Amino acid sequence: MVKICCIGAGYVGGPTMAVIALKAPTTVVVVVDISESRISAWNSDKLPIYEPGLDEVVKKCRGKNLFFSTDVEKHVREADIVFVSVNTPTKTSGLGAGKAADLTYWESAARMIADVSISDKIVVEKSTVPVKTAEAIEKILTHNSKGIKFQILSNPEFLAEGTAIEDLFTPDRVLIGGRETPGGQKAVQALKAVYAQWVPEDRILTTNLWSAELSKLAANAFLAQRISSVNAISALCEATGANASQVAHAVGKDSRIGPKFLNASVGFGGSCFQKDILNLVYICECNGLHEVAKYWEQVIKINDYQKSRFVNRVVASMFNTVSGKKIAVFGFAFKKDTGDTRETPAIDVCKGLLVDKALLSIYDPQVTEDQIKRDLATRKFDWDHPAHLIPVGSTDAEEVVVSMDPYEAAQDAHGICILTEWEEFKSLDYKKIYDGMRKPAFVFDGRNIVDVEKLREIGFIVYSIGKPLDPWIKDLPAVA
Repeated sequence: MVKICCIGAGYVGGPTMAVIALKAPTTVVVVVDISESRISAWNSDKLPIYEPGLDEVVKKCRGKNLFFSTDVEKHVREADIVFVSVNTPTKTSGLGAGKAADLTYWESAARMIADVSISDKIVVEKSTVPVKTAEAIEKILTHNSKGIKFQILSNPEFLAEGTAIEDLFTPDRVLIGGRETPGGQKAVQALKAVYAQWVPEDRILTTNLWSAELSKLAANAFLAQRISSVNAISALCEATGANASQVAHAVGKDSRIGPKFLNASVGFGGSCFQKDILNLVYICECNGLHEVAKYWEQVIKINDYQKSRFVNRVVASMFNTVSGKKIAVFGFAFKKDTGDTRETPAIDVCKGLLVDKALLSIYDPQVTEDQIKRDLATRKFDWDHPAHLIPVGSTDAEEVVVSMDPYEAAQDAHGICILTEWEEFKSLDYKKIYDGMRKPAFVFDGRNIVDVEKLREIGFIVYSIGKPLDPWIKDLPAVA
């Protein structure tokens, strides 16, 4: 019986280990974390993260071959395979600040593994890490090993939030990178045997360590690049009267390109895209590849431009000021079907509106009031530290109200900003919403999910990213 321990009970560690427990029933899986509140939540009926299908998987396995514990050292000591899925935030100070990954928590985990181990172990990188991290971790483990042998593997996750359980059940690929030595290849086969219990062998790819680490960064960079590309085109569409949805559909029909990740929007978010691209930029700079670094950095710049462009449209459309005006915000999570708010475009949009002294009423079906207030008070890049280490400022309670439903949020509002593509926003009674709003009433659709013509028939002035501009907006400057 293989014993697995995963350090880190977050968005990656929790769901991944739950599915391994379900699909590999002879494996004992323990997820450990120093956060007592997080582990308590994993052991309760209200899990700490929202992901479709996760509840059912956890409830089937918990207490049988899936366990959640704060006794980190005990379960690391007993494990054959140790997954490390800890925070790897972007550095906020010192060498590489604003780009490089901060490996403080990874290094701490490696030293702890070396200290408590009494038998040989396979240590698996599950967090997204810079290329050559495995080499650094290997040195820490080797120099503190007391004669114990450690094999380091890279097994990056390729989950999309909102479909993570489905992605784990039927992955496009499982990537395992290891040393090209007898011991390294034996470790690769051991981990491969776990996944092979439900993943077809042709979908389990094995590479060297460095290729596996770089593949994760490259995959996220490519996906983010597609989003920034279509968002750049959306700005041109608005300027020329073209329709970004129609352009994207035509482009996506080319089999060499395909239709995925071509929806113009207010910008990308999530825990990985920006962080991984900045990390990639830093690695390129460190290797003297400055032109390559600038190329990838532009993907981030276009994403930031898209968010500020959206805020400017809102302000310019509403007589060049939103001061003292109530703005309803529909959606705060970075995408539908998740409660995750990490790097959500909603944060920068809301902060931009607050700078102009707007009064915000925010509704999201899965994000708590505490989380929204915390996000709006947290400095950039600080979100990726453990909760108890995040320095939090204050958000004026009078400027931000979190509503329990979209109708309440929109009551007496001057405008609505749709920032997450939740399905429920497509079928709201917009006539009822319009009747309760101040006039003229605006809808700023940052996700292209509403029927623009129907809303205009009701009486709304509508701005939808990349679509032909409303006559009201057409002659106004794009920058407030």
